[in-house]
Amino acid sequence: MTEAHPGYFQPIGPFHHIGIVTGDLDATVASYAALGFVPGDAVRLAAQNVDIVPIRFGDSWIEILAPLDHESGIGRFLASRGPGFHHVAYLVDDLAGTLTALAARGVELIDETPRIGLHDWRIAFVHPRACGGVLTELIDRSSVE
Repeated sequence: MTEAHPGYFQPIGPFHHIGIVTGDLDATVASYAALGFVPGDAVRLAAQNVDIVPIRFGDSWIEILAPLDHESGIGRFLASRGPGFHHVAYLVDDLAGTLTALAARGVELIDETPRIGLHDWRIAFVHPRACGGVLTELIDRSSVE
């Protein structure tokens, strides 16, 4: 707890990545390449019905996400909001413990337990209603090191 913010705790670590949704993976990746970024190889996460192209820059990442079908979460997002910013991700030291602490504080979670994401990172999502309308991903730091 800090004196500046009574009751505040800091389970969230540094920024890790942003996710950007697109309907045209190749064109969006080419746009980022034109800006000087070096994209990685496309990865299919069948469990989430999405193709992802990771772009590393320094210690952070951009994930370009394209839905595999219109009924997936990413597909519904694209249909309702169009292409663009999808989520922000932060590292945490103890993902399971952080989720427990957040739930105890009444934070609305999408995932109550960690799941596997890109690169086999252990991840979980906080509902956008809990974060000013922004989908927030938490990543267990030990799974990325």
